[in-house]
Amino acid sequence: MRIIFFDTETTGNSETDRLCQLAVKERYIDEPLVNATYKPPVPISIESMAIHHITERMVANKPAFKDAPEYSSLKDLFESNETISVAHNAAFDLAMFAREGVVPKRTICTYKLAYALDPNDELPNYRLQYLRYLFDLDVDIEAHAHDAFGDVLVLEALFNRFMEQMKERHGTEEAALDAMLTISAQPLLFTTLRFGKYNGKRIDEVAKTDPSYLQWLLDQKKQNPVGEEDWIYTLEHYLKPSGDPTPL
Repeated sequence: MRIIFFDTETTGNSETDRLCQLAVKERYIDEPLVNATYKPPVPISIESMAIHHITERMVANKPAFKDAPEYSSLKDLFESNETISVAHNAAFDLAMFAREGVVPKRTICTYKLAYALDPNDELPNYRLQYLRYLFDLDVDIEAHAHDAFGDVLVLEALFNRFMEQMKERHGTEEAALDAMLTISAQPLLFTTLRFGKYNGKRIDEVAKTDPSYLQWLLDQKKQNPVGEEDWIYTLEHYLKPSGDPTPL
């Protein structure tokens, strides 16, 4: 069994955007399996450049991901039944992978794990770097501060922390991995809004007092659904007339 951590940097977050950097690391092995940039088939948006600092000039002479020499071996690795891939907010990265013809067989999402391990909905934020500082994860990413590999290093540290918590619940690492995979395969049902005019309010309460706001939010999410699958699932659930707002 191989556990690998991965992160993508992309041209944007719409249904037509593509990856322009990929970092992959195997658990407990220091050197990355891959940490490379690629020339995407669509332009990199300025908004994305401002986040990851990858410009058109930097990838002008790079191969497309599908043309890179490592593509075939990476596809085999991710699609192997003996591989568990790990990402934060995995739905977004998996959508990018799918556009490149790569469909991982088994994936763990640390974003969903963070939510599952916070049953009282106490954490104000589930973003990777927020959790890094919240949990005081010991990760040295100075050399990769604006790099997908830096996120992968944080991801591995977060995964190891969650693994210890899951082993306390389930006894063995094998049982913990099975539970992690089960959690990651299920849609999230959020209970609290973390943004907008109802920030901090329970969604079931907003559904009773201002369902039009939730419908507007759902319409917004559906306009750009990449990585928003859990919110779309949640909003559709609470907007059902007979919906039972009991989380899975």
